[in-house]
Amino acid sequence: MPIFNGYEQSDREQKLNILNLPSLEAEARKIIPTGGFGYISGGSEDEWTLHENTSAFNHIQIIPRALTNIDQPSTNTKVFGLNLKTPIMMAPAAAQGLAHSRGEKATAEGLAEVGGLMAQSTYSSTSIADTAAAGNGAPQFFQLYMSKDWEFNYSLLDEAVKAGAKGIILTVDATVDGYRESDIINNFQFPIPMANLAKFSEGDGKGKGIMEIYAAAAQKISPDDVRRIVKYTKLPVIVKGIESAEDALLAIGAGAEGIYVSNHGGRQLNGGPASIDVLHDVAKAVNHQVPVIFDSGVRRGSHVFKALASGADLVALARPIIYGLALGGAKGVSSVINQLNDELKIDMQLAGTKTIEDVKKAKILRK
Repeated sequence: MPIFNGYEQSDREQKLNILNLPSLEAEARKIIPTGGFGYISGGSEDEWTLHENTSAFNHIQIIPRALTNIDQPSTNTKVFGLNLKTPIMMAPAAAQGLAHSRGEKATAEGLAEVGGLMAQSTYSSTSIADTAAAGNGAPQFFQLYMSKDWEFNYSLLDEAVKAGAKGIILTVDATVDGYRESDIINNFQFPIPMANLAKFSEGDGKGKGIMEIYAAAAQKISPDDVRRIVKYTKLPVIVKGIESAEDALLAIGAGAEGIYVSNHGGRQLNGGPASIDVLHDVAKAVNHQVPVIFDSGVRRGSHVFKALASGADLVALARPIIYGLALGGAKGVSSVINQLNDELKIDMQLAGTKTIEDVKKAKILRK
């Protein structure tokens, strides 16, 4: 495997034979160096919210349907004017070079192969342009961590537009870094530069911990900041990190064209609710004014189904896709999405839902 700045990176490229997504974590741990794995896998404090994100899906039950006269369910969907082959997308996640030498470029290739939506982070290992080029025309969103430096913000937005991004995801739940104990134990500092930071005063991120990088980010974000970005970019702005109806309505009032329900995969406020437990109330408040994206804790096709039936239009995940990236490169990424799609189609058939729109209307029980 190649070594960059003393850090060993996977360069695997192979289709994966996946039993289930939870099994990928142990396999990825064997090949991702300890510090990098801790950064990818870890949550804040004692990781209660991280684990609750997945276990809380058990609070929802899918009602089976039998006499519905359907077969061969389809995962095709249309959201934000984009025709997608799956409602499953890549959540924006930083520094994927920690998992694979080709980083976000391989992730973009894998998502394009399965007709899914890629979202790349401000803190990507590869540049906006290079990640977009790797997708070869497939739809991508760009996620902005808003900086105190508006020249920096505008420059990134300009690059995203130039690269053909179809939307901007504004993350608002990371004004400070959650207390991530695995990074402290490993004394983790990024060994690989972050391409989008390289030409600005923040430096390229190499040799810094995530707390130092977040220090350059805006600690105060208001609806006025959303309005400013909406006015500047002309692309749909999706506000990420929403877990209350009040914040959803504030974002829409400021011009947001999408709401992204997420608790950052349990990496920020530990002790907060699982994202799936707040999705229904947020979606109800949104009331179809704009599309809703959901992430945090998704590990099964049934989780995707439950999120869609609770009000989501797209369902995102990151860690299992990054584990697939480490284990198989672009082909590994495609393998992860295909596994989830296969599970989802089984659930769709057994719940009598032929289309994703049918899933959104499916009857579920909440405990």
